[in-house]
Amino acid sequence: MRQRRVAVWFGLMLLGGFGFGLFAERRPFGDDVFARPFVLFYVFVGVGLVVLRVAAARPVPELLSERALLAGCLVGALAFLAGNYVGVHILQLGAA
Repeated sequence: MRQRRVAVWFGLMLLGGFGFGLFAERRPFGDDVFARPFVLFYVFVGVGLVVLRVAAARPVPELLSERALLAGCLVGALAFLAGNYVGVHILQLGAA
């Protein structure tokens, strides 16, 4: 069961990071530091972890190890960069 949770965590971070990265160059929320897609991605991750903590009524490290949490954040950052590359250089979704 723990492996399934880790796989879901990695999958969500991969999809979320890639999705936020696709439209990062457009700056859809403005140019403020807290409106940057990279920052907003991790704000959503934090809110999601708080919701998970409340819904499960258990601390998050009991559900996912600290190592898996950190690795998921790194996967999300790399997926964000990959999505940004695809959005700008391949699909040309940048601000034109």
